[in-house]
Amino acid sequence: MTQQTSSLLSAQSMLPTSDLKLYARLIWRWSWLIVLCALVAAGAAYYVSINMTPIYQSTSRLMISQGQSPDTGNYTDILASERIARTYAELMKSDVTLQQSLQRLGLDAQLEDVAAQITAVNVTPVRDTQLVNLTVEGLNPELVAAVANTLPQLFLEELRQVQSSRFTESKASLQEQLDAIAREIEATQLDMDALQDARTAQDQLEYGRLRNELTQYQASYANLLQTYETLRLTEAQSMDNVVIMEPAKAPEAPIRPRTMMNVLLAAIVGAMLALGVIFLIEYLDDRIRTPDDVKRVTTLPVLGLISRVSRKDIGKHEQLELLSAAAPRHPTVEAFRRLRTNLQYYNVDEGMHSLLVASARPGAGKSTIAVNLAIVLAQSGKKVALIDSDMRKPRLHKIFNLPRKPGLSEVLASGLPPESSLVPVGPVRAPGVTNLRVLVSGGKAPNAAELLGSKRMQELVAYLKREADVVIFDSPPLLAVADAQVIGQWVEGVLLVANTQQTSSGDLQQGIELLEQVNAPLLGVVLNQFTKAGQGYYYYTYDYYYADDDQDDLDDVPSGPAPFPPRPATKSVHTG
Repeated sequence: MTQQTSSLLSAQSMLPTSDLKLYARLIWRWSWLIVLCALVAAGAAYYVSINMTPIYQSTSRLMISQGQSPDTGNYTDILASERIARTYAELMKSDVTLQQSLQRLGLDAQLEDVAAQITAVNVTPVRDTQLVNLTVEGLNPELVAAVANTLPQLFLEELRQVQSSRFTESKASLQEQLDAIAREIEATQLDMDALQDARTAQDQLEYGRLRNELTQYQASYANLLQTYETLRLTEAQSMDNVVIMEPAKAPEAPIRPRTMMNVLLAAIVGAMLALGVIFLIEYLDDRIRTPDDVKRVTTLPVLGLISRVSRKDIGKHEQLELLSAAAPRHPTVEAFRRLRTNLQYYNVDEGMHSLLVASARPGAGKSTIAVNLAIVLAQSGKKVALIDSDMRKPRLHKIFNLPRKPGLSEVLASGLPPESSLVPVGPVRAPGVTNLRVLVSGGKAPNAAELLGSKRMQELVAYLKREADVVIFDSPPLLAVADAQVIGQWVEGVLLVANTQQTSSGDLQQGIELLEQVNAPLLGVVLNQFTKAGQGYYYYTYDYYYADDDQDDLDDVPSGPAPFPPRPATKSVHTG
């Protein structure tokens, strides 16, 4: 197995673990929403549960002894069948049977009100047995127990009435025949009693005839009586018998609402719904949040991850845009130093003395990135010129507390000497920064794109490259105006800033396409407002490392001014 194959298999084996970590970080980032939804759902369930009417349940267990009927065959199979079980259940659950049960309990006067207190009657056959569970639910514990014990008796009466109807006609016919023969026997017996003392031959003959008829009548009566008794025996054998094996007892506690169970289930459901919403939000969210998101849009490398900084991190009276000068030991400043290092070793063969910091849309923080990158470059001993080329909504004069005029527009439009407009920021505006000069934007120019593409701009860039080791341009947003595209032709590299809180994949891709249209040398992407809690990606934490260090970045400062390190020979490392 080659080393390349081993590396590939190792990377594939790490994919499930990476996915699990990604889901874990996602859940951790949205844990507040999950907990909130769970608590809201649990609270709602608790409120509903404590305001629900309590429901009591009582159960009696019955044994049904099936009869043997020659007409139905194996009655055990019929009883075990689902159809017969449903029939019995419906008989027990019928409103008529329930009302009869309440009447038998002596509740005729308030029948409707009492019936409303019975909420459910369920009959469940126990599989592979002759047992049936009769469950009654209602508002009154004593009432549900009484109904559960009375219903089986009425059910038995209903069942016997239905089953005995098959023998009623036959029994009635036999009874009529028995009654008729009994009357004939009685009449014959009376006639025989009248002729018992007769002496004539004719009376003797009549007496013998009557005796023979009586014998025949008695034999017929006996046969009919035997048939009648056999029919009654068959009827009795075919009758089912219902016996209460376990009588119902009045319940001590309601079965519903189960407050704790409802609260627990509601909390789980609330958390699951929150997870569903979270995954939907993440699926629809196309913002550039991590370097992996950048890889899905372009092959440009991620040269820097700049974390979010709060006001309390640097003090109330300090500017967040001047973080590298105000709080040089802050972990985010180390991220700017890492960006500086990545740029220094970007090209080995050719020097790179000019940079454009651009973004797709406003609010990405490109001005802050440009200022802090310029400060850390100046802190390393290089002479840096920071140019505000945004003549519409400039920011650098506000950050450094400088007058807006004169500036770049006056240099380009009026021929003002650039050396007179380059302002050293000095120790007052940026403590500890001595090699940084700023050229503000100047007055508003209606033809900003034409000025930036003019010959004077070309001459200004050449002059700035001679006067400074690094020239950094802060430009307007790419998707707003064409100024950044024009400036891209004068610089040797472009840094594209993406704000993890607002820059979408489409915006980043459109910005890259606009720069590619003018063959601007794209260097890479800088992710701004990157949060550890937000994505859980690798993050810069240098607090412990710098805890006892009173001097900031002394090892980075060379003995004298050094040219900006060269970059690789390849100018373009990106694709569409």
